[in-house]
Amino acid sequence: MITTKKSLSWVVYKMTIHGEPSELRAVCEQVEWEAMEIARPGYHMLMLAGITNEGEAERLARSAPAPAPVSLVTTN
Repeated sequence: MITTKKSLSWVVYKMTIHGEPSELRAVCEQVEWEAMEIARPGYHMLMLAGITNEGEAERLARSAPAPAPVSLVTTN
């Protein structure tokens, strides 16, 4: 009897929270992404797809540059 292991691929996407785009990134399996896109097309933004390792996907999701700091100083 031959058994085959299902080949998984992972995606990184930017989450939409309360209808607004955010800088938060998430990771899920490709099939989960496809289901989310069917349910709500375009709601989240796909950043990377076809990643073959979950750990690598997590690393890529966290490696994005931090947003620029907001200055609270005002000039008159």
